[in-house]
Amino acid sequence: MPMPKVYIINDPAPNAFATGRDPKHAVVGATTGLLDIMDDRELDAVMAHEMSHVRNYDIRVGMIAFGLVSAIGILSDIAIRMLIFGDNRRENNNPIVLIVGIALIILAPIIAMLIQFAISRQREYLADASGSLLTRDSEGMASALGKLGQYGKPMQRQNSSSAHMFLVNPLKAGFISKLFSTHPPLEERIARLQKSGNTF
Repeated sequence: MPMPKVYIINDPAPNAFATGRDPKHAVVGATTGLLDIMDDRELDAVMAHEMSHVRNYDIRVGMIAFGLVSAIGILSDIAIRMLIFGDNRRENNNPIVLIVGIALIILAPIIAMLIQFAISRQREYLADASGSLLTRDSEGMASALGKLGQYGKPMQRQNSSSAHMFLVNPLKAGFISKLFSTHPPLEERIARLQKSGNTF
């Protein structure tokens, strides 16, 4: 892989990110908070994780998923407008069909968004595994994630539209953010890494 552009974000919250449509146009970054708490082994594991996102074309996969969710949202919006402003003079309207149609119009974008978040969570697991294959050190990544669980906090500048690009969720924790999280729980990620550590 070509060397990506590397940036340091001046933020005390420990985190890292990767973006770019392909390995030739990649950018990776880490916060000053991450550099402060990680040792060299853990930092290698984190950077391998971020480089795996680039190598696995995760940003492109995320863009496709976002495009599909947007398309479903637009189709639902069109269907709602057709129901509201359409020809209501039909005498044989079946109320059951109307209720089911309205339910599908409302639920389709929500279900599509939940699928997008599920894809993002699976790509995080994949990046953990791919990064461990690069370094041959799954315990290094597990240790880094453990420190993130211990010292993690929300970033000073938060943006929900870019949260999926970070190593861990940079947003404030809450019930709604957990329900719609783009990242799997740290405990599950650590457990998977420790389980796979025996195979190297």
